[in-house]
Parts: sequence; structure tokens; C-alpha cells
Amino acid sequence: MSNVETQPQETVCPTTPPTDGVEVLEPREVPLGGPRAMTVRRTLPQRQRSLIGAWCFADHYGPDDVGATGGMDVPPHPHCGLQTVSWLFTGEIEHRDSLGSHALVRPGAVNLMTGGLGIAHSEVSTPGTTVLHGAQLWVALPEAHRNAPKDFQHHEPRPIRLDGATLSVFLGSLAGQTSPVETFTPLLGAEVTVDAGASVELALDPAYEHGVLADSEGLTVNGTATARSAMAYLPTHTHTLVLANTSDEPARALLLGGPPFDEEIVMWWNFVGRSHEDIVAARDEWMAHSARFGEVEGYAGDVQHLPAPPIPAVRIRPRGNAARHTRDS
Repeated sequence: MSNVETQPQETVCPTTPPTDGVEVLEPREVPLGGPRAMTVRRTLPQRQRSLIGAWCFADHYGPDDVGATGGMDVPPHPHCGLQTVSWLFTGEIEHRDSLGSHALVRPGAVNLMTGGLGIAHSEVSTPGTTVLHGAQLWVALPEAHRNAPKDFQHHEPRPIRLDGATLSVFLGSLAGQTSPVETFTPLLGAEVTVDAGASVELALDPAYEHGVLADSEGLTVNGTATARSAMAYLPTHTHTLVLANTSDEPARALLLGGPPFDEEIVMWWNFVGRSHEDIVAARDEWMAHSARFGEVEGYAGDVQHLPAPPIPAVRIRPRGNAARHTRDS
């Protein structure tokens, strides 16, 4: 998914020292496009915390009535310095990219696209989709691989039953399950659905920091209540996750994790770089139809090349890191 904010902020994302206990990151609403467009709820990045492992962007959307909003129709747009991870709960999205990939994003399957040096893609909800509901996630690429070539991977993990929950691991390893999807830093990505009134205990890698993105009300994360669309952050040295459902319906969450990302990155629009100049260069090459990003074939919409917003006239200062300030005070 593109970040189609008309005035995206340039964000320098420093590493964030661990905190004690559970830290709840509240979402903010971001409209994607015009008055009928979908609104997403974003938990990463934000002032309070920029990254969880290499996870640098998290949007939660839906259930969205496609008849009322028109669903998703994002024209060809660029990415660089990152991998996109698409995960759906309901609906279907058609993906096309400049590598030549043409795939359908469906519930229970992960699509991971690598836009290191650069890639372009389009995303359109299919005609048969009446409700769209899912998450769009980005992973920052480390310096050694930030110019990695275009790539696209698809995987359908096999859900397993645990005591009190169902688990699907789409990236990394958890509870004896391992995804074959390749990433450039160690990562964890899993969907956990907890039975009504039940709880599940999962052993975590203590070298990772973790985020639990709640898709349902009634979830507690290690005893801390977490509202729908909020992200509960667990620092490194957390050995166990206890996810409890206090409601009388099944409750779902995404569990994300990875070792702390020790590089500073700059994010603006759909680009991840290391400096303001990296972002300016990426934008200029996209607007010039450079071979760096390539062209997307088969998109049926009127706009074949989504224009980038203007670069801010003044270099934007890094946002202050509230978690760091609290720790250092």
C-alpha cells in the first residue's frame, strides 16, 4: 500500500532504548485519498516509538465497506529501502509490480515485496470484494542490503491449534512453526486468534522486541488492556507473551518482532533512506520515470504513475523520541 498522505512528514527514526513492561502505542487515523477513501489507523512510526525491530510502518484498516468507500485503488507508486508485507483478514487485493509479478492478496497468505534500490506496484481491491480488512506493514532494509534488487514472495502458512488459540506464522519462527519467506534481518510475523474467554502463552525470543497489534477489543497483553488497532510494545528480555481474551467472541492480533534495529533511517512518503538527500534523489528519479523503479504493466486505472508530493522546502528536523527522553531524564 502506498502512503498517499498529501503532506507526508519526513521522519528520522532513531533506535529506541528498551522500556520496562508493556507500552501501549495508540493509533492515529490517516485518510488515504479523497472524501470517500478508506481511513487507516497507523501505529508506526510515531513520536513515542519509531521502529519495532526492523518493522517501521504499520497500518490497520477495516472492516471497510467497499460499497461506501470504493475500496482500495492505488495507482502505480514507488518504494525503496524497504520490504512491504501485506496481510488480509477479509477481502482480496490484486497486486502488480514492475518486476512483472501479478498476484492476489488473500486472507491467510502473506505477500512480501522487496523494494531495495527501487520497485513500483499497484494495489486494487477485486470486484468481488465487499469488505476489506487487514494490515499493511513495512520493514526497513539494513544498510548492507538497502539497494537489494526487486523481489516478490508469496506464502500461505498452515494454521496450527494451540491451547486456547490458533496461530499462523508468516515470517520467522514461533511455537515450532517456521516461515520460508526470506528477509534481510531476523523478523517475526504471526497472526494469533484467541478463543472467547481464553488465553494463550507463547515463548518469545528475548533478543527481540515485540509489538502486538490488536485487531479486536477485549485483548490483554501480559495483563495490560489493549484497545482495537493499538500496538502493545514489549521490550527485549521479555521471555513470555500471555495474550488473553476477555470477550465472548474470538479475538485476533498480529504479533511482530525482531532484534532492535541499530541504524538511523529517514522515512518520507514511500521511501526509506539514510539522509534527506537520499529521499530527494529517489523522488526525482521516480518523477523522471527512471529505470530504477520501472513500470507497472496491466493497471487499468487512469493514473499510471502516481505523482510524488513536493519535498518540503526546509529540511525537517528529526522528531523527538519521547521514550528516549523519558529514559534519559
